[in-house]
Amino acid sequence: MKSLIVFQDKKIRRIWFNNEWYFSVVDIVTALTEQEDHLMARKYWNKLSQRLNEEGSEVVTICHQLKLPATDGKMRLTDCANTRSIFRIIQSIPSKKAEPFKMWLAQIGKERIEEIENPELAQDRVKEYYKLKGYPKEWIDKRLRGIAIRQDLTNEWKNRGAEEKRDFAILTDEISKAAFGKTVGEYKKFKDLAKPNQNLRDYMTDWELILNMVGEKATTDITIAKNAQGVPELKETAKEGGNIAKNTRKELEQKIGKSLISSENYLQLTKKNS
Repeated sequence: MKSLIVFQDKKIRRIWFNNEWYFSVVDIVTALTEQEDHLMARKYWNKLSQRLNEEGSEVVTICHQLKLPATDGKMRLTDCANTRSIFRIIQSIPSKKAEPFKMWLAQIGKERIEEIENPELAQDRVKEYYKLKGYPKEWIDKRLRGIAIRQDLTNEWKNRGAEEKRDFAILTDEISKAAFGKTVGEYKKFKDLAKPNQNLRDYMTDWELILNMVGEKATTDITIAKNAQGVPELKETAKEGGNIAKNTRKELEQKIGKSLISSENYLQLTKKNS
């Protein structure tokens, strides 16, 4: 998946790679240094990368050569970096245009330190984020509880041999397939979520959120009770936890006579009903 974003009238190429956006480093350098062409920007990036290497930065080594459309219309390899690395590169560019980014990063760092000292601040900021997007308080409370339950589960997975991202996605799909009959990717398509970085949980209805919590909490407790170790065993406990949520869902659906799985985007649904 390829796309463009625009920063101060400059086009920044990006590509979805390894489950996150990667941005063209040359495009970022061009935008911030006001170089006239990409050739000059490449020379600037070459010098900057040498300096970062000398400083012991890992940014350059974790850049990827990925194919992006060039000005001649052909797909050409170019240095690309993820959001974290791009921010580090921006910090190394002495440009007035980079200053707003640097100030923003400083603010984020300050807030992160405050949140470590007082975790309630992080929760308050998340609440404010969802409130600004238009979610009601009752939904926000469920969402935050779901985040805590998810954290407990991923901590157990990590301590029992699962690798982040790769294995977490597999295990999460096992819970989702058992509970809702769909993988996370299938569920996102069902809800017509087109952007790859959209979090499915942010678009779930009340009952979908609750059932998701039931599945993940059950998985955590079953995993601990069985002392599951390694991905194969964790997959089994994930299925079992998901089945607990499925049984709850099926029983309630029978009582109320309708499905608890909705194709509607919850945020759009609340605006429609308001």
